[in-house]
Amino acid sequence: MQPLFDFIEGYWWLVFPLGGGIAAVAGSTATWWSKESKARHKRRLELLQAKTEARSIELQARAQLKAAKTTADPDDVAAEDAANRRARLTRLLDTHDDVVRRWLDYELDVAKLIAFPTMSDGRQPLTAAFLRAKKAADGLRPAGADVAVSAEELAEYRTAVNDFEVAFDIAEQDARRVRDSGFSETERKRLDRAQQLLRTAVDQSATAAERQVAYRRVREELDGLISLSDDAIEVLEKQVARAIEPRRDPLPPS
Repeated sequence: MQPLFDFIEGYWWLVFPLGGGIAAVAGSTATWWSKESKARHKRRLELLQAKTEARSIELQARAQLKAAKTTADPDDVAAEDAANRRARLTRLLDTHDDVVRRWLDYELDVAKLIAFPTMSDGRQPLTAAFLRAKKAADGLRPAGADVAVSAEELAEYRTAVNDFEVAFDIAEQDARRVRDSGFSETERKRLDRAQQLLRTAVDQSATAAERQVAYRRVREELDGLISLSDDAIEVLEKQVARAIEPRRDPLPPS
């Protein structure tokens, strides 16, 4: 340490210029930080002012909208509300009809019922849930889009239609997943035979006798396995009848 003290003692006069340089650097740094701090503060004030102006514009717009509603003709407001409600009801009725059409694709198509038998089996929990949801939606369905319904009635019907659609989607997905896996090997063979016989029953290239026999055997194979609705039987009989109808050949020239 003694050499250091000797150096300081010999060159003590350097302390003054070096001290001035250090002070100058420190002063410059402080000035830079001061400018940067002021700039940040200015930006914050500008941002705060912009947010305040935007909020003010939003509040003014809301106030104008509220004033417009308050001063609007009550009849006009009621008419607009009725139009909006009618539009929502129309969409719900369309959704209701669409799900019913999807269900009828299974209910009236024997080929589909053979391929996806659980869709006609009310003992299946998911199918039973769908049928209950359908009954609830049907019970709440207005007679048409022009029928006046209250907001509560519309909300109740919307919930029923949504439940109906979801329940059907779940039942359909499960039916397509399990197909005929719930049947025994013997029962699955009967379903396969019924599917083959059904193609013959509606095949116009087959003879009338072949189609009639095939139709009767379809009914026999499905007996006790799949419950066909009266509507499904009627549709099938019409398909078979159309296939049996003889084609009329043109009269020979005289």
